[in-house]
Amino acid sequence: MEQRISLITLGVADANAAAAFYDALGWRRVETEEGIIAYDLLGQTLGLYPLAKLAEDIGIDVARLGRGAMTLGYNARDRAGVDDVMGRVEAAGGTVLKPPQEVFWGGYHGYFNDPEGHVWEVAHNPFSPLRDGDGAFRWMGY
Repeated sequence: MEQRISLITLGVADANAAAAFYDALGWRRVETEEGIIAYDLLGQTLGLYPLAKLAEDIGIDVARLGRGAMTLGYNARDRAGVDDVMGRVEAAGGTVLKPPQEVFWGGYHGYFNDPEGHVWEVAHNPFSPLRDGDGAFRWMGY
């Protein structure tokens, strides 16, 4: 298996409301089949898919999906980028869990929930600068 993640699928109770949140943050949807909402990222795609349909696709009861203890990370080019994203969250329907602040490892970050409860970290890591142009992230930078 090659080392990559191609698609991140978030199971959501209300796909249209979840999409409205990401739309409000400025993300652009790509054309998809009916019932699937997707946003192309840099090297991956984020998909929003109804919980019941996801459970059906996997072949398990929806109650077994549960909530995983994980975060999705978005790295900004600078501290102002962190502040900008976090400033948009509540107006878009999300909840700030931890306002932007300095962190022990020398960066700056905050956390929020999207309307479905998925946890995102927004960070600026001065030790991992994003690639010029497309903003690709690599641990310890390019």
